[in-house]
Amino acid sequence: MQHCTSLTPMQTLVAVDWGTSSLRGARLDSVGAVLEERAFARGILTVAPGEFPAVFQTCFGDWMQADKALCLIAGMAGSQQGWMQAPYCACPAGFDEVASQLSWIMPGRIAIVPGLSCTHDGVPDVMRGEETQVLGALQLLNLHEGLIVLPGTHSKWVQVRGGKIETFSTFMTGEFYALLRQHSILARTLPEVDGELDRSAFDDGVAFALRSNSLLQSAFSVRTLALFERRAKTSLPSYLSGLVIGEEIRTQSLEPGEAVVVIGSDALTQRYEYALAQRGVSVRRAGSEVTWRGLLALALPIPSKEK
Repeated sequence: MQHCTSLTPMQTLVAVDWGTSSLRGARLDSVGAVLEERAFARGILTVAPGEFPAVFQTCFGDWMQADKALCLIAGMAGSQQGWMQAPYCACPAGFDEVASQLSWIMPGRIAIVPGLSCTHDGVPDVMRGEETQVLGALQLLNLHEGLIVLPGTHSKWVQVRGGKIETFSTFMTGEFYALLRQHSILARTLPEVDGELDRSAFDDGVAFALRSNSLLQSAFSVRTLALFERRAKTSLPSYLSGLVIGEEIRTQSLEPGEAVVVIGSDALTQRYEYALAQRGVSVRRAGSEVTWRGLLALALPIPSKEK
């Protein structure tokens, strides 16, 4: 890969992931070691227009006092509701394309990483923040090709070829789970809290989704299994989770023996590992550290002109 993975001597990178519901940051030294991490419940939805500089100063101002400190911000801070709208970078895109389209809030000091866009059958798809995680995973795992999955409210399936994100697809899996869990007829059947994962119930949900034609049909089984007392009420959230994740995986073109990278929390990536095993697919898991690695990889070379 062409990008240097260390900053210039004595320079500090303030790496920030500013999402919809949370704000976290890390202070990295000149060789990329994490010196300190912070997290705040200050996602962009909690910040009023015009208040982003003040929130940033409160959370990371002391870090920015370091000599020649550079801050790169990934995530929804670059959206229309964020600090500054950072235009989408079209796929295929790798380190060079993303680094060349940084949007500078303060030239040479603070910049926002662009999101990515692609098109499927004439319809656009977008991501913000996940591109940095993918780039970090490529660095961390020394990959140039592969399929990378980022589970969540809006899951992303990302195809990487030649070290570049060639295309990706978004699945509203987590959001559909929440909608069914809280606002459908199924909510009356489900317990108040999800509880611990019931592996057997989850696996059954995945299996039923994989052999069904549509979540619109399979989801009703949550109600009927409870109605005929075929499944304990406490196991239903795990079963429903298996259904929605299984539906996401059912739509993928996967071959037995294939391997994918799954990025996310331990609890969520574990569920995808269980589900993908039913398709004969193995998993390499990566966590939140890929964000810092991705921002570090983008730190040099930094384009000198303001975008």
